[in-house]
Amino acid sequence: MTDSEASLDNMLRALPELAAVHSRDSKTYRLLNQIALREVKNLFSESNANQPCEFGPFGKINFPYRTMGAINTLDLFGLDELIIFSFYWQNRDRYKSVLDIGANVGLHSILMSRAGFKVRSFEPDPVTMKYLKDNLALNECQNNEAVQAAVSDKEGSAEFVRVLGNTTGSHLAGAKANPYGELEKFPVDIVAIQNQLDNVQFMKLDAEGHEVVILKGIAASSWERLDAMVEIGTEENASAVYNHLHTLGVRMFAQKSGWEQIKNKNGMPTSYKEGSLFITMKDAMPW
Repeated sequence: MTDSEASLDNMLRALPELAAVHSRDSKTYRLLNQIALREVKNLFSESNANQPCEFGPFGKINFPYRTMGAINTLDLFGLDELIIFSFYWQNRDRYKSVLDIGANVGLHSILMSRAGFKVRSFEPDPVTMKYLKDNLALNECQNNEAVQAAVSDKEGSAEFVRVLGNTTGSHLAGAKANPYGELEKFPVDIVAIQNQLDNVQFMKLDAEGHEVVILKGIAASSWERLDAMVEIGTEENASAVYNHLHTLGVRMFAQKSGWEQIKNKNGMPTSYKEGSLFITMKDAMPW
């Protein structure tokens, strides 16, 4: 194991013990983020393309370097993502069947699979789907089903907007008020979230502004067995999500407060810059 592999291994195993300082405002977060950026670059940069690397408890992964407009695959390993990866491993015995909504090129799906989950991955963009399938095959993810579709509150089709300057920001038309840069638009299939939840205990949701629609499409009874890790896109979405889940009696926990339970709208993350939102009926986040 190289020094960089050892550093990331130690970090991924230690992050559950450091949950109280996962806020981006904490000095511990800033220190860990600096270390993570350095070690990830050492392991997964273009110069190391197609070289399997030890990635903490998940074992060796092969994740080829690719550009996605102005960003690249190194940006998929930020500390916020490492926190979520660590959560997967910490809860490897809690969840069995999971959804990866907004799977992109598959890093979350690979690590969910390595944690022992049965994974269904949703990605509507056919170009990105090819990379997703290639990465799943490269990492021998046998317990993963890749579905070329977007997730919404109903079945059918919709217009999809590919953001060429940053394809991780691609989204269903209408999900973002002012998409930036050069865009391509084309129809994609959509599936209803409720139809995907049979026997599912967890979902990672990164739907680029469509999270409110998806969450409202989940029956109240489903939350009795379902947990979710969600990225919130805007203040408006944060307010809508809070109102909806609070009315249902579903609990919310925010990374920005060290995963304390949210008591009012002010506790909600309002963009990816404030970290993730955890949704559950449990009394506490299972770190």
